[in-house]
Amino acid sequence: MECRELNALAVEQLLDELDDATRRDLAGHLETCPACRAEMASIERTWQVLGEDPDAPVTPEFRDRTLALLEDEMLRRRIRAFRPKARWTRPLAYAAGLALAALAGVLVARNGPWPAAPVSAASRVTSPLAPSASSAPAVENGGRLTNVAYTPPDAQGRIGVSFDMESRRTVVGRPDDPAMAKLLAYLVSRSSQTSGEKSQAIEQVSSHYGTRVAPASPDIVRALTATLKKDPNPGVRKKAADALAGFTVTPEIRGAFLDALNGDKNPAVRLVAIEALSAAARETPDPRTIESLRQKAFDPAENGFVRTKAASALKAMEF
Repeated sequence: MECRELNALAVEQLLDELDDATRRDLAGHLETCPACRAEMASIERTWQVLGEDPDAPVTPEFRDRTLALLEDEMLRRRIRAFRPKARWTRPLAYAAGLALAALAGVLVARNGPWPAAPVSAASRVTSPLAPSASSAPAVENGGRLTNVAYTPPDAQGRIGVSFDMESRRTVVGRPDDPAMAKLLAYLVSRSSQTSGEKSQAIEQVSSHYGTRVAPASPDIVRALTATLKKDPNPGVRKKAADALAGFTVTPEIRGAFLDALNGDKNPAVRLVAIEALSAAARETPDPRTIESLRQKAFDPAENGFVRTKAASALKAMEF
């Protein structure tokens, strides 16, 4: 290979997309070219920083200004808002009922512009979109909740989730309420359609669940582990890994981290997996974890930061 090819090949290596022959050519060139070795180290450092860069918080003021600009643009261009055809009304109402059925035990606010004020449990019982709790398991087959917004905990520790599904709804409940946990898990795993929506839902889970706050429900753990294993966006996978790292490690979580360490293409995700696995192994030694860390520490094709992290983890465990 030639020096001018380094940048493109470096990115492909960080994405684990190089074939074996090209990987060997790159490794041989780096051994003989100090300039390219320095450049490769710089690229790897930048890659790690980008993977750990936190998202900027969206303030209510910024959200309001953005929505106002969008509305003004729509009016200026005379763009008509979408209205579903009549033939979709019944399926959407049915889907809304399925989604809200999982929220038994939480308060459903009255219709109205966001944020809607929470109402009493009596109003929830008489709501036409709140069927009995017996149909709650069908929420997994429900429709998508759009325009989701979250409110921080109030004096009673209750959080709020507002969303559109034919009409605007606000659900209020404590994070340890099983119905609220089911709703957040649903937003992570099934309802979110964009990476931004899914990231926002994962951030809510990270804020309200973990070893120092409300324990994570099985629904939330399943949603996050599935996201870590299958989501195509590396940034979303890293957020899921960060959230899981804040939970007490269970066999399911350990298995997801081992899969990520051995198969995820993003080095930032693999670094989070090493941290979580090594922390758990220090408390409860696990042979699969120790062997996986050893393989990473001595793998010449592995990212340098990942190799170093794995070696440090093994040293800290004194294995």
